[in-house]
Amino acid sequence: MQLIIVESPHKAKTIEKFLKGDYKVDASKGHVRDLPVNYMGINLANNFEPYYVISPDKKNDIKRLETQAKKAEKVYLATDPDREGEAISWHLKEVLNLPDDAVNRIEFNEITEKAVKKALANPRKIDMNLVDAQQARRVLDRIVGYSISPAASSRLNENLSAGRVQSVALKMVVDREREIQAFVPQEYWNLKADVKPNGKSNFKVLLVEKNGKKYKPANAEEASMVENLLNGASFFVKNVKKSVVKSHAPAPFITSTLQQDGSIKLNISAPQVMQIAQRLYEGVETPKGNIALITYMRTDSVRVSAEAQKEALEYIRENFGDEYVPIKPNFYKTKNGAQDAHEAIRPIDVRRTPDSVKDILDKNQYKLYKLIYERFIASQMSEAKYDSVAVEVGALDYVFKTSGKTLLFKGYTAVYDDTKKDDDEETGNKLLPALTDGEPLSLLALDKEQKFTKPPVRYTEATLIKNMEDKGIGRPSTYATIMAKLSDKKREYVTKDKKYLVPNAISYDLIDFLVKYFPDIMDISFTARMETALDDIGEGGRDWHKLVADFYRPFENQVRNSKLTDRICEKCGSKMIINSGKYGNYYACSNYPTCQNIKAVNEKVAIPTDRICSKCGSMMVEREGKFGKFLACSNYPRCKNTVSMTESVGVCPTCGKPTKKMMSKSGKVFYGCSDYPNCKFMSWDIPTGKKCPVCGEYLISVEGKVKCSGKKCNYEEDAKS
Repeated sequence: MQLIIVESPHKAKTIEKFLKGDYKVDASKGHVRDLPVNYMGINLANNFEPYYVISPDKKNDIKRLETQAKKAEKVYLATDPDREGEAISWHLKEVLNLPDDAVNRIEFNEITEKAVKKALANPRKIDMNLVDAQQARRVLDRIVGYSISPAASSRLNENLSAGRVQSVALKMVVDREREIQAFVPQEYWNLKADVKPNGKSNFKVLLVEKNGKKYKPANAEEASMVENLLNGASFFVKNVKKSVVKSHAPAPFITSTLQQDGSIKLNISAPQVMQIAQRLYEGVETPKGNIALITYMRTDSVRVSAEAQKEALEYIRENFGDEYVPIKPNFYKTKNGAQDAHEAIRPIDVRRTPDSVKDILDKNQYKLYKLIYERFIASQMSEAKYDSVAVEVGALDYVFKTSGKTLLFKGYTAVYDDTKKDDDEETGNKLLPALTDGEPLSLLALDKEQKFTKPPVRYTEATLIKNMEDKGIGRPSTYATIMAKLSDKKREYVTKDKKYLVPNAISYDLIDFLVKYFPDIMDISFTARMETALDDIGEGGRDWHKLVADFYRPFENQVRNSKLTDRICEKCGSKMIINSGKYGNYYACSNYPTCQNIKAVNEKVAIPTDRICSKCGSMMVEREGKFGKFLACSNYPRCKNTVSMTESVGVCPTCGKPTKKMMSKSGKVFYGCSDYPNCKFMSWDIPTGKKCPVCGEYLISVEGKVKCSGKKCNYEEDAKS
């Protein structure tokens, strides 16, 4: 028996259809080990070596794979064909104690019998350059995230998360919103003339020039003056330009363009697009077993295999006709710096049309497969052709313009229409009469309309991804994760107004803090250069340890400076830094460990009271925390006495003392005994203090009824009884 390890159980099922007998296909279910969750896990003093741990939920998977690997004659590592997949194969090799020099790494861009068998016939060693590229990115992001997030949380007194690329994306959203807020609309007026040549149909033109320069009346008075001048003027055709315009088919999808079109055309978020595409790649359940529908969905290459292109052209010829097949097959150039490891995203089999699989796909799977399928077919079709006419109309020193475009040949638009709507201010006429230069025109009407310049448009997921890609920020495989983090419900840096991204209040403070203390990380060009440097590691041209070290030296000082405050330590005179601890934020002397002075951060928001501390005799002050208002000793941190001021609701059934309404870390209300920690009773519902006469559990008050808290007891009585 030979063992093939993939990442996904769905992928395993699909491959098992092709390989029978001597092969066993099993799944690792993603990473089998990773950096720890609760601490950085990077040895900053030892060349930034990462410390990997096995997740508790992966122990059974590893045990199963170890058992199978010992029985197998050979183990093949068939994780996804990208850097992340290469790293997962390396981790599997380490955990399963496979030989370092084993030629057992296989990869395929599509899950078909032919592709899988070809991969098995051409195994290779694990590419440590790709592994190092993934490690470098992971280590760098971990250092940044685990250093900046606590600093930002302490400074802003919020539980915040900041990341190397995520924060730059958020800055783009915040910067755009600030542009919108600072925007001052400028008034202008549109003048549209309805003109008619002799014996022909009328058409409309828009005022655009005066004395050879762009022109719009600036106010009502100016618009009326121009209107009066033109009402008595002679109009004529100044220039007619006719041409046949060709529109070339768009390239097949790459990861970023798929996410953009998924957002624009299907109203599906980037994370959802990638989840659905993953399933289409791995295989969907059918009566005939799992069937994979698309090639690998994490790619920034627009390359298409000769075989796939040939099949597409044959399909186009059969279903649309020879005129829809280009004279020369369409080829697309991958952007400079993009990885060209595998093809663009395309259907595995063009004969498997969207309609033929509609019954085996859910709604969103069908919509996304149809989008991918049609984009690929269109990418191999001939150009669309339009009969275009551009007309200039003259009157005095003014020039009016309009244009018309008529479809002559659909070409690729017969399958995939990517035309954008014209600006509503451009007076376009689909059909224009035959016109000649110098031809006189009669003015039928002249309309003026007040307008105002518009502020920049907010980002959508699609436009933010496009701008990030254009600026070289992040990589296609990271965009969905970044979008998910920006909208994360725990912190919610942005909300959506329809499809537009709107930053929340905390985002402004966070970005201002990061720009002030971490200018390099927040600089777009620096981030883009760092992405390129990380890519170079995958090509084997750079040592990842040195890259991280060069970054860390100045970064370490920036982290320290970000915590330094103007507050002076009263014990030694050094400046104090702000830290975040188990019980909230506090000031600590920067001269630590020589000076160990600490001070509460929130002293400035304390409200004096006339209550005396029962432990030390100092005055008590009123504060507010996550569990509500409380009294705290003003002699903190020497005296840490506190008294809850939280509302008393209910009676503790254990000790008979009042219970208090509190809030859990997740934001859920609960009721805890006021004698905590002596009594640790708590309940999600209001306790009455009484016991159930049937089973002895405590009774709770719920929606006007008194009920038993026991899950298996149905005792209930009216609240007034």
